Amino acid sequence: MTNFDETRLFQLDDMNKLSVRETLTTVYNTLEEKGYDPVNQIVGYLISGDPAYIPRDNDARNLIRLHERDELMEKLVEYFINQKD
Repeated sequence: MTNFDETRLFQLDDMNKLSVRETLTTVYNTLEEKGYDPVNQIVGYLISGDPAYIPRDNDARNLIRLHERDELMEKLVEYFINQKD
């Protein structure tokens, strides 16, 4: 007999979560395929949080929402800073 009055912890398996790089690559390619400017669309999403900037095709909208926006921005800044000219 289960007790539905108890609080249960639910965790998604992080092993199935794509890396930020994989996610952004998929989203970028999807936006490009749809004829959008990928950089402008991703920036619009990062600034506003509005998922309508990202299409549903290739599950891009759901993929990008698996990551917190600040996590995405943090990885982008880290990548930019670590690039060598």
